[in-house]
Amino acid sequence: MSKNIGFISTRFAGSDGVSLESAKWAQVLWHDKHISYWYSGRNDRDPGCSYCVPEAYFGHPENEWINERIWGQTRRNPDVTARIREMADYLKGTLYDFVEHYQIDILIPQNVLAIPMHVPLGIAVTEYMAETEMPAIAHHHDFYWERTRFSVGAVKDYLDMAFPPSLPHLHHVGINQAALEQLALRKGVTSSLMPNVFDFDNPPPEIHDPYTADIRDEIGIGPDDILILQPTRIVPRKGIEHAIKMVGMLGDSRYKLVISHDAGDEGHDYKQRLEEMAQHEGVDLRFFAARIGEIRQVDHEGNKIYTLWDVYKQADLMTYPSTYEGFGNALLEAIYFRVPVVINRYSIYVQDIEPKGFKLLEMDGFITPDLVEDVRRVIEDPDYRKSVVEHNYEVASHYYSYSVLRRVLRYHIAALTGEAPKPNHKNASDR
Repeated sequence: MSKNIGFISTRFAGSDGVSLESAKWAQVLWHDKHISYWYSGRNDRDPGCSYCVPEAYFGHPENEWINERIWGQTRRNPDVTARIREMADYLKGTLYDFVEHYQIDILIPQNVLAIPMHVPLGIAVTEYMAETEMPAIAHHHDFYWERTRFSVGAVKDYLDMAFPPSLPHLHHVGINQAALEQLALRKGVTSSLMPNVFDFDNPPPEIHDPYTADIRDEIGIGPDDILILQPTRIVPRKGIEHAIKMVGMLGDSRYKLVISHDAGDEGHDYKQRLEEMAQHEGVDLRFFAARIGEIRQVDHEGNKIYTLWDVYKQADLMTYPSTYEGFGNALLEAIYFRVPVVINRYSIYVQDIEPKGFKLLEMDGFITPDLVEDVRRVIEDPDYRKSVVEHNYEVASHYYSYSVLRRVLRYHIAALTGEAPKPNHKNASDR
């Protein structure tokens, strides 16, 4: 039987991992006739199925006031406790309203019970589930113990209680094996592995797209130039200096390094350092964040705004030299668009992804001459390039497709409700 699914997060908007993966979950759930509804502080979903509570947003002034007083110190003022309690009670009331309004059958908290960016919301969700025994699947993207900013705080009691809680009607799903092991060790909670996914069952159409016919001109590169894409925000853990070093070692003016995102709210010192390094290495570095958005549109100056997918379709190579990733959405995106990948062997990659058998151009913390020659070959040898990207697509289809997610969600929903899914003969291969 179809269910009404209630997704809960501080934000369902933009291109962050929670927003992207939750949309994929909803798409897969819709395949089995389940209807998704959205509770959050910020929301770009259909207003007809959304329940927006501004106080649930992690950037709400009240939550920011609380965060300023609970992190980086170990003592909590009674006034702070009172404000946390007051907001948690208010948000819990809105959760009751949300569930009643949309007749929700199953909740899917998205990361709000893993990372304490909004402590009152985590408390509210935990207490609501404890009071109602509402079946729920908590999707955890990153935990507080993985972030140094949460290593010192005055809310250990709340972290023990709600991040995440242990409840008999709550199932836990994590995106990498290391997180599952730590969850079991720290909380005594069993969980399922469900990494990020992509719709590999439906490859991107290979058709001429008039909208993007001018995108290389807009980036400022010629038809014979090689577009090397760094599709990440400009933050130190992305290791972009390695991409610059690699392009510099290639020693070919046709190779252009394009960064798709900006530095955001984490400061611009790193971006300035990258610009200085690129100049020193003789690398043509392009920043294209101002022309990339969630949807195609025209800005107030009359310039076209492209999507990141538009840029992927133009890329000859992707660089992904991150020092840490929870999983790596950009890796799946590049494989989906059949772009070869240079990747740093970050810990989650080594444990979860590398054993799957992809053909990626690997670095181990630094660029070597052998890696540079491998890059040159995959760019300049069309037959070799094709064999690499087609192999990667097949591997990803096996491990990271929507059909894998569909099986996992069917299992959890059946276990929580006691109702086995009806056979779907059109998709027998999914089971």
